[in-house]
This record gives sequence, structure tokens and C-alpha cells, in this order.
Amino acid sequence: MRDLQPVNIETHLKNAVIFNELEDEEIALIAKGVREVRYDKGAPIFHRGDSCTGFHIVVFGQVKLSFTSAHGVEKIVEIVQQGQSFGEAMMFLDKPYVVSALALSSSLLLHISKSAVFSELERNYDIMRKMLGNLACQTHQLMLDVEGYSMLTGKQRIISYLLNQLENGEPGSEAVPLDLSVTKGIIASRLNLTQEHFSRILHELSDLDLIQVDGRRLTIHSLQRLSMHQFE
Repeated sequence: MRDLQPVNIETHLKNAVIFNELEDEEIALIAKGVREVRYDKGAPIFHRGDSCTGFHIVVFGQVKLSFTSAHGVEKIVEIVQQGQSFGEAMMFLDKPYVVSALALSSSLLLHISKSAVFSELERNYDIMRKMLGNLACQTHQLMLDVEGYSMLTGKQRIISYLLNQLENGEPGSEAVPLDLSVTKGIIASRLNLTQEHFSRILHELSDLDLIQVDGRRLTIHSLQRLSMHQFE
């Protein structure tokens, strides 16, 4: 766990997408209903079926959202990164969580209480607009995921994932390094693939000299060639 010095809650709220247009006075009102919660790697944040009392923002760390199928297979729905939020939908629906959340690394979260959010929504339509926009983006991403699972091959899903992980890099860039932030097993589940299928495709891409794999460190030899290979 990182150092235990207290964080500036109002600063982190102000930096969050859904709150970044609010005035300092409005942020201060919401901050009254916020508490910081810290989790060690592997610690559960909530379980499927637990009551939802608010939503979370990740200050640092990573959070895995998942559920277990009737056959006992874990399905990872999302990996929530620093600065992102989760749990808003269940808060508005007033229903229990449909997934479980677990800290993938030492993490600090802000828990924003339902009462604080609802009180501010009654006064400020800008917050409502921002939160609805954030939920719309999450819904759109889920639709893209479903489309990918049903229409894209495993190879296309993996190449698309790798390219999306690169924040920088021109199409003609050579030898672009990429450090995977989570294990290959977690990525495989996120892409609705078995770990064996995921590893086999990485080996195929390596044999074609498109990538080089060294543990979690990947080197993409050509972004353009890798991108074009999706459609071959």
C-alpha cells in the first residue's frame, strides 16, 4: 500500500470528468458525502448482490469488475483505471450490484454517497447532464464489447486491444513498446477468450514478426502492419 497521507478529496473530485465543470462551492458540498477507502492488492471492494450505497472514483490503482458464470467461469466485465468511476448505474437503479469488484493493485478510491449525489442533482442540472453522459459512454462501450464478441475474431479483438492501449505512436512507427498493466489471463477474460486461445494468438503474431513478447512487455514492430493484419 502507498503512503497513508490523507488526500485532498476536493481536488480529486474536481479532476473527475463528471465533476470537473462544477464551482468550488458545489464541489465542497459533494465532498461532505465522500470518504476515501484504501485497498490492498486482492482485496474485495464489494460482492455481487451487495447493496449499492453510492459510486466510486479511482484515485490510484486498478479495479476489476467481474461475475462468475453458472459453470464457475469468471467473466471480467471491465478493468477500471485511475481517474475512472464505477457503480453509478446501480446507484441510480437502486438495485444491488450485479458484479463484484476487486482491487488488482494497491488502490485508493473515493466513495461518493448516494445521498450526496442526489442532493446535488436536485440543485444542479449540470451534474445530471455530466453523469448521464458518463453513463451513456459506459453503455456505448458495452455495446462495442458485445459487437466485438459476436462479430470479431479472437485475433481481431487482441490486435484492437493492443492498438487501443497505445496512447501515442504514429501508424508508421517502428518498435513501439507496450507494457501490459494486468496479466494476460485478465486481458483474455476481458476479451471473452480463454487464456490458451489468447496465448496462441500472441505466438502467431510473434511468428509473423508483428510483435515480440517478453512477459508483460510487448514490442510492436510496426503499428501499420499490425493494424492491417486485423483484416487479413
